[in-house]
Amino acid sequence: MGRLFLVSLAPTGTIYCCKHCDTPLAYAHQIVSKMFCCKHGKAYLFDKVVNVNTGEKDDRMMTTGLHTVCDIFCVACGSILGWKYLSAFEKDQRYKEGKFILERCKIRSGGPPDRIQLWAEHDVRVSSSEDDDQGAV
Repeated sequence: MGRLFLVSLAPTGTIYCCKHCDTPLAYAHQIVSKMFCCKHGKAYLFDKVVNVNTGEKDDRMMTTGLHTVCDIFCVACGSILGWKYLSAFEKDQRYKEGKFILERCKIRSGGPPDRIQLWAEHDVRVSSSEDDDQGAV
């Protein structure tokens, strides 16, 4: 894996970040709704989120009906942050498709970050072409 490159957000306005590692996730103006709930409390629906990995897709029965979703994880620390709506079975719920839920207890908000994190190191050894050459002796 080696180095992990993160999308940096320009320090304008309020930015939501991972609570555990401060990786930037989304701008506050990308919130579609603050009226969502999850098993841990409040959650926000975002139109766009960066620096997340997606898990396996799963059909889940939620309070608004059956949805196909996948969990989303912080790309830097791996913490679960919420989920992404892939599809909704009810017509009136289709506005959620392609949008993201971030659980409020997993994120923090603030002004422009003090530092812009461009990449993070993983504890994985990076192989290079020199390693391949040494093994071919």
